[in-house]
Amino acid sequence: MTALKVLVVGGGGREHALCWKFAQSVHVHTVFAAPGNGGTAAIATNVPISDGDVPALVRFAQREGIDLVFVGPEVPLVAGLVDALQAVGIRAFGPSATCARLEGSKAFSKAFMDRTGVPTARWRAFTNEASALAWLAEIDFPVVVKASGLAAGKGVVMPANKDEAAAAVREMFDGAFGDAGHEVVLEELLIGEEASLLAFCDGADYVVMPPAQDHKRVGEGDTGPNTGGMGAYAPAPIASEQRHALAELAIRPILEGFLSDGTPYTGILYAGLMLTAGGLRVLEYNCRFGDPETQVILPLLATDLVDVIDACLDHRLGQLKVDWHPGSAATVVCASEGYPGSYPKGRAITGLDAANAVHDVTVFHAGTKVDGGHVVTSGGRVLTVTGVGSSLRDALAHAYAGVDKIHFQGLHARRDIGHRALKES
Repeated sequence: MTALKVLVVGGGGREHALCWKFAQSVHVHTVFAAPGNGGTAAIATNVPISDGDVPALVRFAQREGIDLVFVGPEVPLVAGLVDALQAVGIRAFGPSATCARLEGSKAFSKAFMDRTGVPTARWRAFTNEASALAWLAEIDFPVVVKASGLAAGKGVVMPANKDEAAAAVREMFDGAFGDAGHEVVLEELLIGEEASLLAFCDGADYVVMPPAQDHKRVGEGDTGPNTGGMGAYAPAPIASEQRHALAELAIRPILEGFLSDGTPYTGILYAGLMLTAGGLRVLEYNCRFGDPETQVILPLLATDLVDVIDACLDHRLGQLKVDWHPGSAATVVCASEGYPGSYPKGRAITGLDAANAVHDVTVFHAGTKVDGGHVVTSGGRVLTVTGVGSSLRDALAHAYAGVDKIHFQGLHARRDIGHRALKES
């Protein structure tokens, strides 16, 4: 294999982790990130192209002779970036736009789960407020209210009662989540413990990754509004021993469903699981790596990432042995003041070198940029500080030692990442 030019599409913590992993590959010569961030700038060449600008990304990949494109976020996947790249002969890793509907439309996803026999919650989808409110009045179980379209991980409301649920329905149809809320899904509220189960997929076969557990609420003790994720750890004990059995219930039927439709699913498939007293239920699917789950899964991957991707794209994943490092990884998000609401930008960040110098710690940038030679905040989730160790306690200790080295005005980090697993150990 010749030395590859790789393009990572996206600009968050997930994409910094991907650039970091590609930079370690024996197959890779050059890494580009579009648009990248203040962290990717140190290990890759940032390209000032939005991750949603499909024509510009295709033109850049052609002009630069890119050998492999890894599409990080959901928006370009749903927009058909992989299809557009493959149409001009560029190898691109991620599902087609047809398959990415699994994330792009919660209504499509729930119907696909029902059709393929994936266990999930009771649900209904609505395109007008009156019908949604009428069904809400009839049912005798609590619900979660979801914008069906893409809402950057924030289009989910967990109301305490029917009045709050009705208010959430009205707000979504009034445009609280933009176009994402033109269709609304009402779904039975499930009680249990959540886990994220991800798999590399080649259209017919899959390799399941160590399960992770994300922390969605902004406050400690899982309080406050939902966010894009405040921290994660892997492997999550709640699902580790049964991950292969869970994957057969949550991953295999989806691959078989798309294969039977003549649209094989190639890329990352992410199943959000709820482990209830009545068994497994799938909450939703993502069609890409999660953020911050990527930052705890990739450090555990021992096999060269390029080898895994090539096996997926060449439909020979079943012939590759994918190895994982022993131990655990944990990541803690350093967020801006006010997140997930409005937040300031441009605040100077210090201590990054000191944090990266902590044993077994890597700082992945998410909402940062370089301004006048200095790294400053530019997003709500600013950094993810990842620690690895022989145990979850060790990994968390390393991660928090890294967090303690970092400073910017208004920094907010949860101090209880991994609390469920520690309580059970």
